[in-house]
Amino acid sequence: MAMPRREGWVLWFTGIPGSGKTTIARAAQRMLWDRGVTCKILELDELRRLITPEPRYTEEERDIVYRALAVLASLLSENGSNVMVDATAHRRRWRDLARSRVNQFAEVYTRCSLDVARGREKGRQAEHSPPDIYAQAAQGAQVPGATVPYEEPRRPELLLDTGRAPSVECAKRVVNYVLQNFDQGRPRQKPGQPQNRPQPHPGRRRHRR
Repeated sequence: MAMPRREGWVLWFTGIPGSGKTTIARAAQRMLWDRGVTCKILELDELRRLITPEPRYTEEERDIVYRALAVLASLLSENGSNVMVDATAHRRRWRDLARSRVNQFAEVYTRCSLDVARGREKGRQAEHSPPDIYAQAAQGAQVPGATVPYEEPRRPELLLDTGRAPSVECAKRVVNYVLQNFDQGRPRQKPGQPQNRPQPHPGRRRHRR
């Protein structure tokens, strides 16, 4: 008799640009790996280059890109992969689409003020994202939280105050949430089994809601 397929989980890190999504997701990924839990990070700005090589950042284009990202994350989870989505997704409908397609889903809201996010601009680790994004906003570019409204999650599973809490502490909260709430969060590989641990990046309970 065939074994039942185990679904993965999806964490969607949302917040304005510069709020700490990438830094916290990567730190949490390494911490989870140390506990025997593997996951893939989907960075929107990396995928955007494939979907729209010459992005215009219009509302219509963003709708296509974010919907594609939500579907990709859900397909990976259906096949047993754990996924962290690193994407602003400033419209709730895009995050809600992913939620509607994934059984084990959680929104992680990296919240900080616009002033804090602007101050981090030069030190951002997300090498795939456009440079000087807030400087471009001052010249009229469409930037969520600055010149385009950012729709905050109404009831995120995790709210991280990244304007005050260190990124390491935020990552620990993410890890604890995964281990306590998701089936695939529990280690399932034998100790000592050879694995390719994610390298530091340069520069069930069946969960529904």
